[in-house]
Amino acid sequence: MSRKLFINLATTHLKASTDFFVQLGFGFNPQFSDDTASCIVLADSFYLMLLTKEKFISFSPNPLVNSHQQTQVLNCLSCQSKAEVEELVQKALKAGGKTYNQPQDHGFMYAHGFQDLDGHVWELVYMEMLG
Repeated sequence: MSRKLFINLATTHLKASTDFFVQLGFGFNPQFSDDTASCIVLADSFYLMLLTKEKFISFSPNPLVNSHQQTQVLNCLSCQSKAEVEELVQKALKAGGKTYNQPQDHGFMYAHGFQDLDGHVWELVYMEMLG
Protein backbone atom coordinates (compact mmCIF):
# COMPACT_ATOMS: atom_id res chain seq x y z
CA MET A 1 0.00 0.00 0.00
CA SER A 2 1.25 3.45 -0.88
CA ARG A 3 1.07 5.94 1.99
CA LYS A 4 1.59 9.64 2.46
CA LEU A 5 2.81 11.27 5.66
CA PHE A 6 1.41 14.59 6.88
CA ILE A 7 3.26 16.24 9.78
CA ASN A 8 0.99 18.81 11.46
CA LEU A 9 2.60 21.69 13.36
CA ALA A 10 1.06 24.75 14.97
CA THR A 11 2.35 28.14 13.92
CA THR A 12 1.97 31.63 15.30
CA HIS A 13 2.35 33.42 11.94
CA LEU A 14 1.18 31.23 9.05
CA LYS A 15 2.52 33.38 6.20
CA ALA A 16 5.94 33.88 7.82
CA SER A 17 6.25 30.14 8.54
CA THR A 18 5.15 29.26 5.00
CA ASP A 19 7.72 31.69 3.56
CA PHE A 20 10.41 30.19 5.85
CA PHE A 21 9.99 26.68 4.43
CA VAL A 22 9.65 27.90 0.84
CA GLN A 23 12.96 29.78 1.31
CA LEU A 24 14.54 26.45 2.30
CA GLY A 25 13.56 25.15 -1.15
CA PHE A 26 10.51 23.07 -0.29
CA GLY A 27 7.38 23.13 -2.43
CA PHE A 28 3.98 24.62 -1.62
CA ASN A 29 0.68 22.92 -2.45
CA PRO A 30 -2.14 25.48 -2.67
CA GLN A 31 -4.73 22.70 -3.05
CA PHE A 32 -4.44 21.89 0.67
CA SER A 33 -3.85 25.46 1.85
CA ASP A 34 -6.07 28.32 2.96
CA ASP A 35 -5.98 31.14 5.50
CA THR A 36 -5.68 28.60 8.37
CA ALA A 37 -3.27 26.06 6.86
CA SER A 38 -0.33 25.76 4.46
CA CYS A 39 0.77 22.53 2.82
CA ILE A 40 4.55 22.33 2.41
CA VAL A 41 5.85 19.53 0.16
CA LEU A 42 8.89 17.93 1.83
CA ALA A 43 9.16 15.01 -0.64
CA ASP A 44 6.94 13.07 -3.05
CA SER A 45 4.81 11.54 -0.29
CA PHE A 46 5.76 13.66 2.73
CA TYR A 47 4.02 16.87 3.65
CA LEU A 48 4.22 19.46 6.40
CA MET A 49 0.89 21.00 7.36
CA LEU A 50 1.44 24.35 9.02
CA LEU A 51 -1.72 25.16 10.97
CA THR A 52 -2.77 28.27 12.82
CA LYS A 53 -2.88 27.59 16.54
CA GLU A 54 -6.67 27.76 16.51
CA LYS A 55 -6.94 25.17 13.73
CA PHE A 56 -4.32 22.92 15.35
CA ILE A 57 -6.18 22.99 18.69
CA SER A 58 -9.43 22.02 16.93
CA PHE A 59 -7.80 18.69 15.93
CA SER A 60 -5.83 17.99 19.11
CA PRO A 61 -7.17 16.17 22.19
CA ASN A 62 -4.40 17.74 24.32
CA PRO A 63 -3.29 21.30 25.09
CA LEU A 64 -0.81 22.94 22.75
CA VAL A 65 2.79 23.11 24.02
CA ASN A 66 5.01 26.18 23.73
CA SER A 67 7.55 24.85 21.23
CA HIS A 68 10.02 27.60 22.18
CA GLN A 69 10.15 26.16 25.73
CA GLN A 70 9.21 22.48 25.30
CA THR A 71 9.99 19.84 22.70
CA GLN A 72 7.17 17.54 21.74
CA VAL A 73 8.67 16.04 18.60
CA LEU A 74 12.01 15.91 16.76
CA ASN A 75 11.54 16.05 13.00
CA CYS A 76 14.38 14.43 11.07
CA LEU A 77 14.94 14.76 7.32
CA SER A 78 17.48 12.77 5.37
CA CYS A 79 19.78 14.61 2.97
CA GLN A 80 21.79 13.48 -0.05
CA SER A 81 25.14 14.80 1.23
CA LYS A 82 26.93 16.61 4.05
CA ALA A 83 26.87 19.69 1.84
CA GLU A 84 23.08 19.53 1.56
CA VAL A 85 22.79 19.30 5.37
CA GLU A 86 24.83 22.48 5.78
CA GLU A 87 23.10 24.23 2.88
CA LEU A 88 19.69 23.71 4.50
CA VAL A 89 20.97 24.87 7.90
CA GLN A 90 22.38 28.03 6.30
CA LYS A 91 19.11 28.68 4.44
CA ALA A 92 17.20 28.21 7.71
CA LEU A 93 19.46 30.71 9.49
CA LYS A 94 19.09 33.23 6.65
CA ALA A 95 15.28 32.80 6.79
CA GLY A 96 15.17 33.54 10.54
CA GLY A 97 15.65 30.12 12.12
CA LYS A 98 18.37 29.24 14.61
CA THR A 99 20.66 26.33 15.35
CA TYR A 100 20.51 24.44 18.62
CA ASN A 101 23.73 22.41 18.39
CA GLN A 102 27.00 22.01 16.50
CA PRO A 103 27.37 19.74 13.46
CA GLN A 104 28.02 16.13 14.40
CA ASP A 105 30.27 13.99 12.21
CA HIS A 106 30.17 10.32 13.18
CA GLY A 107 32.00 9.06 10.10
CA PHE A 108 29.13 7.07 8.57
CA MET A 109 26.63 9.78 9.54
CA TYR A 110 26.68 13.57 9.49
CA ALA A 111 24.00 15.59 11.29
CA HIS A 112 23.11 19.18 12.03
CA GLY A 113 19.81 20.94 12.55
CA PHE A 114 17.79 24.05 13.16
CA GLN A 115 14.72 25.36 14.90
CA ASP A 116 12.07 26.98 12.70
CA LEU A 117 10.31 30.27 13.47
CA ASP A 118 7.98 28.53 15.96
CA GLY A 119 10.79 26.68 17.75
CA HIS A 120 10.10 23.25 16.19
CA VAL A 121 13.27 21.13 15.95
CA TRP A 122 14.41 19.90 12.53
CA GLU A 123 17.32 17.46 12.44
CA LEU A 124 19.07 17.00 9.10
CA VAL A 125 21.09 13.87 8.54
CA TYR A 126 23.25 12.38 5.81
CA MET A 127 23.96 8.66 6.17
CA GLU A 128 26.29 7.02 3.65
CA MET A 129 24.16 3.87 3.54
CA LEU A 130 21.10 5.95 2.54
CA GLY A 131 22.75 8.50 0.24
